[in-house]
Amino acid sequence: MAVMAVHQFAQCITCHAWSADQSRVLELLTSCVVHCNVQLQLLLLCYLHMEGWLKTNGKRCMFFKRYVWNLEQSEWVPTLVILRLNRAALCVQWSPKENKFAVGSGAKTICICYYEQDNNWWVSKLIRKRHDSSVTSVSWHPDNIFLATTSTDGKCRVFSTFIKGVDAKDSKKGTSSDSKFGELIVQLDLSSSWTFGVKWSPSGNTLAYVGHNSMIYFVDDVGPSPLAQNVVFRDLPLRDVLFVSERKVIGVGFDCNPMVFAADERGTWSFVRYLGERKAVSSASRYGSQFSEAFGKFYGQSKHGVNNDAVETSRTRGTVHENCINCIIPLGDRGKMIRRFSTSGLDGRIVLWDLENEQDLLE
Repeated sequence: MAVMAVHQFAQCITCHAWSADQSRVLELLTSCVVHCNVQLQLLLLCYLHMEGWLKTNGKRCMFFKRYVWNLEQSEWVPTLVILRLNRAALCVQWSPKENKFAVGSGAKTICICYYEQDNNWWVSKLIRKRHDSSVTSVSWHPDNIFLATTSTDGKCRVFSTFIKGVDAKDSKKGTSSDSKFGELIVQLDLSSSWTFGVKWSPSGNTLAYVGHNSMIYFVDDVGPSPLAQNVVFRDLPLRDVLFVSERKVIGVGFDCNPMVFAADERGTWSFVRYLGERKAVSSASRYGSQFSEAFGKFYGQSKHGVNNDAVETSRTRGTVHENCINCIIPLGDRGKMIRRFSTSGLDGRIVLWDLENEQDLLE
């Protein structure tokens, strides 16, 4: 078992985030109370009747649709954010360089926010009329320009967020900085259901996202002709994903137990095992995998059959979470290999996981 620590904070946690040094953790609870530090020191930052979620990055945190809070010495100082939304903010993420952040909303809109020093506020540029429904998740490419989104319209999209005066122009030809703000790079119609949690691999060469149809999708060569692949599993759907290395992914969701997926030498992705168990489960007996050579061929021939008689959910295996896991956050160095991460869920728990003794994940 890779569990390092379990902390019960409340009856339910919507999401959580860590400060850069992992000395503070902030989480949004259904009771609208924010706890700071694992020692449960209470930090009430502001009135929490606002719509949306809370996230932190380094010494900054955000409450939609009001402020970015900066930690100056021992005091939290608010800076106004102009979001221009008429619906709830549903997801947020800081860009890798921390000079922008993206907000997905129920208004079918993405806000790309950046700091305007003259007015001392965070102003937003909007990507409109691209989504047919609510934006459920956002993820920044390592280049700080491309942004991947998922939506309840069943699609995953990649946009350019290049803002003149905020992002530096790359001298190399054919780079992401050549695209205009709001330009749709690719639209992936791989899912027939709502899509959630989307992440880029450390190199940015692979994109992974999950659907409410118990599938996880992997896309290489994101662009005009991406290579798409999906893994079908018989258990309950996933809600979020995390690349722990370039070819290994942890998925979390309604089965309350993190699932491990990996790519072999040929780049073929498959389910490996639940993180709470040592013995690998045969993908040939329980899981299907489908491929496409290009974006136009969404689904190819099934590589493995699915045996309906071999279904066994993770609930029978025992796990530290007792309800849906809806958030997974890396801890420590976010380079090529992530050894520690945390999860939170509707059971009100934050669980710390350590992969140090999980040799198959570190290889």
